[in-house]
Amino acid sequence: MKVFIAILVFILGILQVSCSDHSSTANMKQPKMENHLKNITSSKEMIKIEGGTYKAFIGKDSGRIVKVETFYLDDSPVTNAEYLQFLKANPQWTKTKVIRLYADSMYLKHWKGDFEIPEGADPQAPVTNVSWFAADAYSRSVGKRLPTVDEWEYVGLADEKTKNASEDPEFTEFILNSYQIKDKSKLPIKRGTPNYYGVYDMYGLVWEWTYDFNSVMMSGESRKDNTTNESLFCAGAAVTTADLRNYAAFVRFALRGSVKANYCINNLGFRCAKTDQ
Repeated sequence: MKVFIAILVFILGILQVSCSDHSSTANMKQPKMENHLKNITSSKEMIKIEGGTYKAFIGKDSGRIVKVETFYLDDSPVTNAEYLQFLKANPQWTKTKVIRLYADSMYLKHWKGDFEIPEGADPQAPVTNVSWFAADAYSRSVGKRLPTVDEWEYVGLADEKTKNASEDPEFTEFILNSYQIKDKSKLPIKRGTPNYYGVYDMYGLVWEWTYDFNSVMMSGESRKDNTTNESLFCAGAAVTTADLRNYAAFVRFALRGSVKANYCINNLGFRCAKTDQ
């Protein structure tokens, strides 16, 4: 429990979130400059994830059986080198030219220049300090998209041997411990063992954007009033969850409910997904 509280305090400290300005992903408009995206080729392997179901445990859908359709997911997060390729083809997304409406002042702050990966940084380490808008633009440029929360959580249930290890205390402990490792975002991808599906680094390197990252809501009933739903940290009440023992999942949803689409954080990256045709 102490570990859980410490992690939540850490998240709140680094984000310094203002709940009053929080808005839904569904209402966000795509940047006009996205219409001028130049496509690039991605050689990253994608893993086919067979559809299935899982039980939601956080937010407005707590306890609901979530159905996930078959889709494809990148086997690892997008790297510095891969993002650099995107920037060279789409310089409107470089740190000096990006429109501030779509990326705050922390966007690629650690990069020395528009086309210079940070000194000492591994080209194969996950790219970080990128906004949701930037991640979405990259995904579109390679003919993909960002995964949904449901898709990410579905794959995130798997350990090395099983599709759903959510009831395994050792798996939960592994996730929580990975959240506390410092400077992990500087490490290269695919250093560890892939999960059941063959997907690497769902935990242990960076937090990851999802398409509908701030769709996690709490019901008015949980606050014993008739107000509209608000994001996880903005409710001022107990979180609706079917399993409070799953601290690791709570931390992920807490982070998602606390960021805005233009936020850029030094341990927040992304990977891409694709709908099965």
